[in-house]
Amino acid sequence: MMPVRFASLAAVAMLLGACGSNDSNPVEYGPDPELPEPNRGLLPAMNIADPAEWGDTRPVVPAGYAVTPIATDLKIPRQTLVLPNGDILVAEGKGGGAPVLTPKDLIAGYIKSQGTSSVKGGDRLTLLRDRDGDGVYEGRAVFAEGLNAPYGLALIDGRIFVANQDAIVRFDYTPGQLTASGPPVEVTRLPSEINHHWTKALTASLDGQYLYVGIGSNSNVGERGMSVEEDRAVIWQVDAETGMHRVYASGLRNPTALATTPGAGQLWAVVNERDELGAELVPDYLTSVRQGEFYGWPYAYWGQHNDPRVRPEKPEKVASAIRPDYSLGSHTAPLGLAFSNGAMGGNFAEGAFVGMHGSWNRETPSGYKVVFVPFSGGRPSGQPIDFVTNFMGEDGKTRGRPVGVSVDPRGALIVADDLSNTIWRVTPAGQRQLPQTVRGAAVEG
Repeated sequence: MMPVRFASLAAVAMLLGACGSNDSNPVEYGPDPELPEPNRGLLPAMNIADPAEWGDTRPVVPAGYAVTPIATDLKIPRQTLVLPNGDILVAEGKGGGAPVLTPKDLIAGYIKSQGTSSVKGGDRLTLLRDRDGDGVYEGRAVFAEGLNAPYGLALIDGRIFVANQDAIVRFDYTPGQLTASGPPVEVTRLPSEINHHWTKALTASLDGQYLYVGIGSNSNVGERGMSVEEDRAVIWQVDAETGMHRVYASGLRNPTALATTPGAGQLWAVVNERDELGAELVPDYLTSVRQGEFYGWPYAYWGQHNDPRVRPEKPEKVASAIRPDYSLGSHTAPLGLAFSNGAMGGNFAEGAFVGMHGSWNRETPSGYKVVFVPFSGGRPSGQPIDFVTNFMGEDGKTRGRPVGVSVDPRGALIVADDLSNTIWRVTPAGQRQLPQTVRGAAVEG
């Protein structure tokens, strides 16, 4: 039973939040969303996930595809990395812990926590192995432990790079290893004071020279003061050998996943935008990341729409903000990004898979699914297509929340679910699938 003190806080939050609620307009996707006027209240409307067990229920995928769990009972799986021999590395952890500033923060923080797993983060990397290539990941081992909220993963020339919440570290790696051969080597420190947004997304350039790391802001819209936002809301370019780094792009409130396009190597990001401007503002987005460009935060959103809450105002910053490429809808919370390699076939041969963790601050929930954004000529070219759904069911229960997505060269999409602590595998239906069990899908060894 919810304690009386917090039940009262939640009731107040819902009542006050209704002042800023407006779910009457549909969520808009694509390059030209129609943005309403800001609709501010004392608190945003809140409708947090109501967690439930999967039981006999499963995620839903398109006709011609099948979904199975390949690992369960993990400790907050966030991002995955498919290694050259087909092993899957899973980053498990939970970071953050920014101090509460206002009663609003206390209320929102408590309500958001109700829609997350009660399992303690593992602070580790777990390796999953399919020994005979039949789609059954019967091998499972802890590759490395004692990490600090690991999130982003990348592989360059026999080295696994891990973005902890406070540093990028690396491990030497030989295909076939079950466990790391030694302790991690620090590549570079990352901004970690306050850590309002703690996740550190990671990807590598195609030539392996650079790492790109996403570093989220320390606030919603600068309410802690801009002095604590130095080297926040940015993407760093990091020399993989020396750890030397520079700001590659700025004004991205929380770049939660990064990936490069196959062949061309263009850097893309999904970004979680600001809150408290209404149910239909501000769109989270998918965008190409251009060196030296400013994407608006905190002074502007979706190009040059001024955010009147930020003081002092800086019209010159608003004027310099560039518009993102593709709206993913407001408050969908995209946390995963992976480009198709063509092996998924059908309508999913060219484009980007996006894992949407799901909203907490809308009366009508959004997200809670994996979508596919079709591309043509290296650019988004149509409406998003639902690819993995039913994480939030029609009964209102939430059985999973997708985070990282990875594409296996053999033709599978790997989805990390940090509510049920499961890794899901989606394949064309002709491929061999696992028995339909959600517990014990992977064993040690």
